[in-house]
Parts: sequence; C-alpha cells; structure tokens
Amino acid sequence: MATRSRRKPTLGALVDVSVLLRPPPAPDVHQERARRSHQALLDAATELFGRHGYDKVGTPELAERAGVSVGTFYRYFVDKHVLYVEVVRRMLSDAYADILAGLTPTRFVGRARHETIETSVALLFDHVLLRPELSRSFMEMSLRDQDVAELRRAFEQASIARLTELIAIITPRDRIPDPEATATVLFGACMHCAYGLAGHVGPPPVAPGRAKTALVAFIERALFP
Repeated sequence: MATRSRRKPTLGALVDVSVLLRPPPAPDVHQERARRSHQALLDAATELFGRHGYDKVGTPELAERAGVSVGTFYRYFVDKHVLYVEVVRRMLSDAYADILAGLTPTRFVGRARHETIETSVALLFDHVLLRPELSRSFMEMSLRDQDVAELRRAFEQASIARLTELIAIITPRDRIPDPEATATVLFGACMHCAYGLAGHVGPPPVAPGRAKTALVAFIERALFP
C-alpha cells in the first residue's frame, strides 16, 4: 500500500535549507496505475491551487480533477494541506533549479553577463506570472502557516546564500565590500518586483517588459558599476 506524504521537520539551525526544497521521493508503489494516480493528484493540485488559491479548493475537487476517488486521495496525502505544501515545495525547488542553480562565474564574463542577468530575470518573471494565484496564495499562506513559512524561509536563505557566493567570486571587494548584504537587497528587489507584477498588491504599475528592462539594468549597475 502507498505511504502517505507527511509534513517535514521544522527548519532548525543545523538543517541544510536545500533539504527542505528537495521534493521527497514518490510513494513506494509497485503498480504503474498507482504512480499515475499520485502524479495526477500533484498535477491537479498545481492546476487548481494555481487557479483558485488554497482556500477555495477542497479535497473532492482535487480528487475529481485528478480522476481518482476521494479514498484514493487519502491513500497518498493526509489532507489537502499536505498536498499544498508539496506543490509549493516543488514550485520553489523548480524555481531555484531554473533560476539560481545554473548561475556560474563563467557566465558573467564580458558581454555574456548582460544576457545572463536578462535570462535569469525573465525566468523569475515566468515562474511567478505563470500561476500568479499560486504565488499569491503562497505569500499569504507563509504569513499564517508554519510549514509554508519554513519553505519560504528555506528558499530565501538558499537563494541569498547562492547569490552571495556568486557575487563574492565575480566582483572585487573594493566594489562590493559586503556580498551578503548586496545579495539580500538584490534578491528582495527581484522578488518584490515579480510579485508586484503578479498583482499581489494591486494592479501592476508597469508592464512586465518595462519592469524587466529596468530590473536588468539595476542589477547590472549594482554588480558592475
């Protein structure tokens, strides 16, 4: 029988934040049908939470969209909260892998640095704007749910640590004396801009194209004055 997905331990001082962003393995099932059912529930949750947010989606709707019974739902997930947390974990893990994991010092040599920054900003906007309701509910849930708050903190810490390491390598200390502080500010600016374009705090003030151009220029000037 498939094992239910469980909530992860709370984030502690000795826990590698990347562990919290790593999706757990699929349940130990031996039938292809069971594997498909598990994946169908994840896909359905990503779609419905991404369309309606957390509060407006119930277990029956998730099961129906996945094409399984409610009983089958509970074979894999304790409740919709656990499924939501798993969707968010995968969303953040994908974002980290697509935007940050591939950033290496060699990509910031000469003219390539502008293209690298531009591509990274575009990927960030794509992730947030693809399912704005999901990213909106993620931000809201991070203020009232401990599990989601820990995932947000893990993502932020892992991202800032990655940017700090990169900035320390590609910029001299006379230009950027405090790489960690610079990474924190740049990360905050990027995320705030992306969430603003997703309409989290009202209608977007400018078009995504204009915001992307301005953000790329801001980052490039900050790192390479």
